[in-house]
Amino acid sequence: MEHNVIIIGSGPAGYTAAIYLGRAGLNPVLVTGALAPGGQLVNTTEVENFPGFPDGIMGPDLMDRMRDQAEKFGTQFIADDVESVEQVEAADAADAPQPRYRLSLSDGSVLESRAIIVATGSNFRKLGVPGERELSGHGVSYCATCDGFFFKDKPIVVVGGGDSAFEEALFLTRFGSSVTLIHRRDSFRASQIMVDRAQSNPKLTLLTNTVVTAIHGSASEAKPASPAITIGGLKLPRGHGSPKREQH
Repeated sequence: MEHNVIIIGSGPAGYTAAIYLGRAGLNPVLVTGALAPGGQLVNTTEVENFPGFPDGIMGPDLMDRMRDQAEKFGTQFIADDVESVEQVEAADAADAPQPRYRLSLSDGSVLESRAIIVATGSNFRKLGVPGERELSGHGVSYCATCDGFFFKDKPIVVVGGGDSAFEEALFLTRFGSSVTLIHRRDSFRASQIMVDRAQSNPKLTLLTNTVVTAIHGSASEAKPASPAITIGGLKLPRGHGSPKREQH
């Protein structure tokens, strides 16, 4: 069966595309991925800057609402990973060759579509310093809401200067004995309200003009170098890295 449009990715962009296509009567198919759908917002706590929610809304709740809305307008969901996308040619009613796309999924099934929308978001941004890869999952984390509990009553370091870094640093004060936010510049990209909240939190310290040059430690303890700080966990920036398209 050939589909009109297949959307790859289940973040806000993918769901929004599905809503518009569904309302246009195109019966879109959305491939969510084999893991939990919803993009990076499912790992976010309270979202305060999305229109229509003056009191804020939890990230997973917002994504559930988007999915429900897309489903209301006829979107079909497939919970699998896309292994490859291939452009092929097919004849239309007038026997003129038109481009078509063939998607191979992890379960071995194949889908064909007249159009593809790639809405796979971005990868986690990495520091690229010695020790980061070796200690990933052993004190180095890219998701505060996923791993915050594991750093309970331990000192934690967050690296970054944007809203994501501040949001997760504030969230981690619920668990850690202290939280230090390291930023390479003397000013922050984060919104002023986030900076104000951080500065007023007694468990949070802002360390500016500082760069992490290496991460040392073991499976139970990570230590970022420059400056040397002994911590229980290191949270690295979540988003805005390179586009997540390698598999396509």
